[in-house]
Amino acid sequence: MINQSDLTGKLAIDANSLNDLRQSAKQNSPEALKATAKQFEALLMGMMLKSMRQASSQDGVFDSEQSRMYTSMLDQQLSQTLSSKGLGLADVLTRQLSNTVAAAQSLPEQAAKPGSASVSNMEPAIKAYQKTVDAVIGVNKSAVSLPAHVQAFRDQLLSHAEVASKATGIPAKFMLAQAALESGWGRKQIVGADGTVSHNLFGIKATGSWKGRVVNVSTTEYVNGVPQRQMEKFRAYDSYADAFQDYAKLMRNNPRYENVMANASDAKGFAQGLQRAGYATDPHYADKVMRIINTSLSG
Repeated sequence: MINQSDLTGKLAIDANSLNDLRQSAKQNSPEALKATAKQFEALLMGMMLKSMRQASSQDGVFDSEQSRMYTSMLDQQLSQTLSSKGLGLADVLTRQLSNTVAAAQSLPEQAAKPGSASVSNMEPAIKAYQKTVDAVIGVNKSAVSLPAHVQAFRDQLLSHAEVASKATGIPAKFMLAQAALESGWGRKQIVGADGTVSHNLFGIKATGSWKGRVVNVSTTEYVNGVPQRQMEKFRAYDSYADAFQDYAKLMRNNPRYENVMANASDAKGFAQGLQRAGYATDPHYADKVMRIINTSLSG
């Protein structure tokens, strides 16, 4: 059995706490009822905080995809902490649900047998209570999972990633994570001097074997762990589908990525394989890829 403090004292993204809530709901626990009401109130506060954030600019010089992600997580935790003090909504919901549970528990023993009319009449109300818990769990998971720009990036590119996944065996979300890191979730794509989009989501450079279009841009490279700006040539594609196809070809055919392919099903092995193979010079490249996989694309 859980108590009211179990949820308000834990992380807002703690899925285990929500699963405990579902199990207690099956037993019509009063503690679970209170916790459910608190979660609804936390959800309302979360929506209020989200609206406040959207009303202010988050594109300042110190803002980034990482800072926005952690701000969103902070707001979710803050809403749960504030709900422990309450706005009063949780108390109202608790009273309403308590009436249903109390009525079911007050049935005479002889009337509470399976198939009795009294139990049959109460079943819809009991199921409604348990659905309330499931609703809280579902909405919390969706609220935690994907910010709008992440969802848009995923929706636009998921089909291309799935095609590349079939060709390589690399999970689609692993490739989406790497593309997100390389392109800043599509907001910092490589473009030509005339503003033409290169569709190069993976930051693949144009080496001597490349016969297609090329874009020259300034990029950050790490030399002995120190970031430096350099002019480099990058491949340009006609579409995002072409970019994913070329990435899949690179992973399959280039011997330096054999270890990546061998560990394609494991997020840590995939990310560390990329770094060991020298895909990027950033010493924290593997950690960044894994962080995106485990936080923004974990669903």
